[in-house]
Amino acid sequence: MITAAQLRAARVLLGIDQRQLAELSGLSAPTIQRMEASETMVRGNVDSLVKLMTAIEAAGIELIDEGAISNAGGRGVRLKAHAGSARSRSVMRTESQTSGRAGTRK
Repeated sequence: MITAAQLRAARVLLGIDQRQLAELSGLSAPTIQRMEASETMVRGNVDSLVKLMTAIEAAGIELIDEGAISNAGGRGVRLKAHAGSARSRSVMRTESQTSGRAGTRK
Protein backbone atom coordinates (compact mmCIF):
# COMPACT_ATOMS: atom_id res chain seq x y z
CA MET A 1 0.00 0.00 0.00
CA ILE A 2 0.98 3.65 -0.30
CA THR A 3 0.41 6.58 2.03
CA ALA A 4 -0.72 10.03 0.94
CA ALA A 5 2.65 11.42 2.06
CA GLN A 6 4.49 8.87 -0.11
CA LEU A 7 2.29 9.77 -3.06
CA ARG A 8 2.98 13.50 -2.69
CA ALA A 9 6.72 12.87 -2.19
CA ALA A 10 6.91 10.61 -5.25
CA ARG A 11 5.22 13.21 -7.41
CA VAL A 12 7.58 15.93 -6.18
CA LEU A 13 10.64 13.74 -6.85
CA LEU A 14 9.39 13.23 -10.39
CA GLY A 15 8.80 16.96 -10.81
CA ILE A 16 5.25 16.52 -12.06
CA ASP A 17 1.91 17.95 -11.02
CA GLN A 18 -1.30 16.10 -10.16
CA ARG A 19 -2.63 16.43 -13.70
CA GLN A 20 0.53 14.87 -15.18
CA LEU A 21 0.39 12.01 -12.68
CA ALA A 22 -3.26 11.46 -13.60
CA GLU A 23 -2.27 11.18 -17.28
CA LEU A 24 0.62 8.81 -16.54
CA SER A 25 -1.58 6.55 -14.43
CA GLY A 26 -4.76 6.70 -16.51
CA LEU A 27 -6.71 8.15 -13.59
CA SER A 28 -8.57 11.44 -13.33
CA ALA A 29 -7.03 14.52 -11.72
CA PRO A 30 -9.81 14.61 -9.06
CA THR A 31 -8.94 11.00 -8.17
CA ILE A 32 -5.27 11.95 -7.66
CA GLN A 33 -6.33 14.99 -5.60
CA ARG A 34 -8.57 12.83 -3.44
CA MET A 35 -5.82 10.25 -2.92
CA GLU A 36 -3.28 12.91 -1.92
CA ALA A 37 -5.76 14.46 0.51
CA SER A 38 -6.04 11.21 2.48
CA GLU A 39 -4.82 11.44 6.05
CA THR A 40 -2.85 8.19 6.07
CA MET A 41 -3.13 5.27 3.65
CA VAL A 42 -4.40 6.11 0.18
CA ARG A 43 -7.84 4.64 -0.28
CA GLY A 44 -9.44 3.70 -3.54
CA ASN A 45 -10.49 0.72 -5.58
CA VAL A 46 -7.83 -1.88 -6.23
CA ASP A 47 -7.63 -1.14 -9.97
CA SER A 48 -6.95 2.56 -9.35
CA LEU A 49 -4.30 1.82 -6.71
CA VAL A 50 -2.54 -0.65 -9.01
CA LYS A 51 -2.56 1.88 -11.89
CA LEU A 52 -1.17 4.57 -9.60
CA MET A 53 1.60 2.44 -8.11
CA THR A 54 2.54 0.99 -11.51
CA ALA A 55 2.86 4.47 -13.03
CA ILE A 56 4.96 5.75 -10.12
CA GLU A 57 7.29 2.75 -10.24
CA ALA A 58 7.58 2.89 -14.05
CA ALA A 59 8.56 6.56 -13.77
CA GLY A 60 11.50 5.58 -11.57
CA ILE A 61 10.28 5.80 -7.99
CA GLU A 62 10.77 3.02 -5.46
CA LEU A 63 8.12 2.86 -2.75
CA ILE A 64 9.55 1.82 0.61
CA ASP A 65 7.09 -0.07 2.79
CA GLU A 66 6.91 -0.01 6.57
CA GLY A 67 9.46 -2.47 7.94
CA ALA A 68 11.49 -2.60 4.71
CA ILE A 69 15.26 -2.46 4.94
CA SER A 70 16.19 1.21 5.11
CA ASN A 71 18.81 3.22 6.98
CA ALA A 72 16.25 5.12 9.03
CA GLY A 73 13.33 2.67 8.89
CA GLY A 74 9.73 3.64 8.22
CA ARG A 75 7.94 4.32 4.97
CA GLY A 76 9.33 6.47 2.20
CA VAL A 77 10.19 6.91 -1.46
CA ARG A 78 13.43 7.12 -3.38
CA LEU A 79 14.56 7.40 -6.96
CA LYS A 80 15.59 4.09 -8.48
CA ALA A 81 19.21 3.79 -9.60
CA HIS A 82 18.16 3.97 -13.26
CA ALA A 83 15.46 6.58 -12.64
CA GLY A 84 16.94 9.24 -14.90
CA SER A 85 15.98 7.53 -18.14
CA ALA A 86 12.60 6.25 -16.95
CA ARG A 87 11.72 9.60 -15.42
CA SER A 88 12.74 11.46 -18.55
CA ARG A 89 10.67 9.18 -20.80
CA SER A 90 7.59 9.47 -18.59
CA VAL A 91 7.79 13.22 -18.17
CA MET A 92 8.63 13.80 -21.84
CA ARG A 93 5.68 11.62 -22.86
CA THR A 94 3.37 13.59 -20.58
CA GLU A 95 4.72 16.93 -21.80
CA SER A 96 4.32 15.95 -25.45
CA GLN A 97 0.76 14.77 -24.83
CA THR A 98 -0.02 18.01 -23.04
CA SER A 99 1.58 20.25 -25.66
CA GLY A 100 -0.16 18.32 -28.43
CA ARG A 101 -3.54 19.01 -26.88
CA ALA A 102 -2.74 22.60 -26.12
CA GLY A 103 -1.87 23.20 -29.76
CA THR A 104 -5.32 22.10 -30.91
CA ARG A 105 -7.21 24.48 -28.64
CA LYS A 106 -8.27 27.89 -29.83
